[in-house]
Amino acid sequence: MMDAMKQTLLAGLPELGLTLPEETADKLCAFGAAVVAQNAVMNLTAITEPAAVAKLHLLDSLTVLTAADLAGKKIIDVGCGAGFPGVPVAIACKDARVTLLDSLGKRMNWLESILPQLGIQAQCITARAEEAVAEHREKFDYATSRAVARLNILLELTAPYVRIGGAVIALKGSAARQELEEAKNAVKKLGLKLEEIRDFDIDGATHSVIVLRKVAPTPPQFPRRYAKIKQSPL
Repeated sequence: MMDAMKQTLLAGLPELGLTLPEETADKLCAFGAAVVAQNAVMNLTAITEPAAVAKLHLLDSLTVLTAADLAGKKIIDVGCGAGFPGVPVAIACKDARVTLLDSLGKRMNWLESILPQLGIQAQCITARAEEAVAEHREKFDYATSRAVARLNILLELTAPYVRIGGAVIALKGSAARQELEEAKNAVKKLGLKLEEIRDFDIDGATHSVIVLRKVAPTPPQFPRRYAKIKQSPL
């Protein structure tokens, strides 16, 4: 399993414009394999074939590295699920200080136990995004997120964590531009400004990285309760 995963990972890195040391590639694959193994007893991912894990989890997560220099920066992965993109970012950029946030206790307990075993450093917080922000408002350089919600909802959950001058980095699929159009009002209201969209072809599909710079404080009334956010997105 590890060989096929590593081969696919190494073959895909040049397309992202990235190079990684051998030991970093090994650690990424060790985490990928751990996710697949744990998936037998816990619902973590529908993607379990080694080459697909390398493309759709590992390489997809690493597109974050193309959007910013993360060395020495504080990053929060909001709604991290099985640890993507936050864990691959923590592995590939050892100097980054990564916090993983998710509301599902079982997943977070697993991450808290597996990461030290693999020699990966990240802080784990089990909480809802709209509640944890009370303690962590504007404390991070970057907030990342993948496959959590449409952008107009996602930005209200992520922007409050980011300090002015930092950015929200959202990983999206082929509907990225449509979601961005939908989220114009949210971008403005939350103190953000579109900086760039980068597109990558991963396994024949378009994966986009949307970078939204924080140019003003997020007003204190945001985020609202999740039910309210979902019911009437900004």
